[in-house]
Amino acid sequence: MTHTKVDTACYTIKRGESPLVATAIHSGHNVRHNISNLFALAAEERLREEDPYTDQWVVIADNQIIGHNSRFEMDLNRSPDKAIYRLPEDAWGLHVWEDELPDELAKESMSRYDKFYADVKQMLTEVKEQHGCFVVYDLHTYNHKREGATGLPADPEQNPEVNIGTGNMNRKKWGPVVDAFMHSLQSYNYMGRHLDVRENVKFEGGYFMRWIHDTFGDSACVMSIEFKKFFMDEWTGEPDDQQIQEIRKALEQTTRPVLEALAHVCQV
Repeated sequence: MTHTKVDTACYTIKRGESPLVATAIHSGHNVRHNISNLFALAAEERLREEDPYTDQWVVIADNQIIGHNSRFEMDLNRSPDKAIYRLPEDAWGLHVWEDELPDELAKESMSRYDKFYADVKQMLTEVKEQHGCFVVYDLHTYNHKREGATGLPADPEQNPEVNIGTGNMNRKKWGPVVDAFMHSLQSYNYMGRHLDVRENVKFEGGYFMRWIHDTFGDSACVMSIEFKKFFMDEWTGEPDDQQIQEIRKALEQTTRPVLEALAHVCQV
């Protein structure tokens, strides 16, 4: 089969040969030129709510989907009616635009959103046709120091280092795949310790995950994998490169047991 690649200003989709797909749809920071001067938020403020460095983790799979533009331009993990942050309550209380975003510019954003979903549907349809079923690692990060750079971090009891969102999947069918992933990630020797990995504590997954499940039914197993930003300074954006690479290795270790579990589930 010929490998294909869709490369646009907003996203890159790379098609491989395996039934494993890794995505980083919130990793982007770009904003297109005709709206860049309309933001009330500085670039650093936008970066704080984005998922930087997640694009470095998708290399664990040969099927990759990477977002290049900021979620503040259009959020690929929200439904069409919520993809553009209009009000502060849409964006963690942040005042996003200096003035209301003009309709023609919002339509331009949504045309890119629609094209993204059409291209992803085409790519995942090909994966399904080749393998029958597939697994998606929907990679994200989340903040845990919302009280400020020197404030107390959020309670770790309610904020695991890795939250696995499985909100609307067929958990009965896909349990072996989820369990294989979580066991592998929990058992990884992460710089002399083990990561705190739990399911549906902080998040159950967003629109992207739900759309894939709704579109492809029981052929798709999507895990929304949220890493707490312990591997970086969420206020400055400064990364700990060693930890970023260690997370990549930890995720890479999970792929073999996950694919083995997938093969077993798909044969049943």
